[in-house]
Amino acid sequence: MRGLHTDTGYLLYRLGLRSGQLFNTSLQESGLRLRHYVLLRYLATSEGALQRELSARLGYDPSAIVGLVDDLEKLGFAERRPSPDDRRSRIVVLTENGRVFLRDTDEACLRVTNELLDPLKPTEREALHTLLRRIAESGLD
Repeated sequence: MRGLHTDTGYLLYRLGLRSGQLFNTSLQESGLRLRHYVLLRYLATSEGALQRELSARLGYDPSAIVGLVDDLEKLGFAERRPSPDDRRSRIVVLTENGRVFLRDTDEACLRVTNELLDPLKPTEREALHTLLRRIAESGLD
């Protein structure tokens, strides 16, 4: 039987767990979790998105998106607005408070990333990022 540390899939899984734990710890004071941060980060790159689009893009269950957006609305970080293309639909947009929150948490999130990647040299970090991005772009979007 192969050892678990020879299995790339297992290593990626464990790294994902560790990354989530570290990010959640860094966000703990705000009351948010990594899933909220990911949603905010996505909204920061768009002019707004339908909830079903957020579900598809982020890989979250549609019912989870509803709860996440509700949480972010309560904090004033996001809001639902009528879609300019279809008034029956609502888009989720990032508010100015949401942008401020992201700016304020970027440094903490960068520390998490640096802690995770500490064993790697800068060129190795860049290579890892490039490879992970290639994998993500070919099958996760």
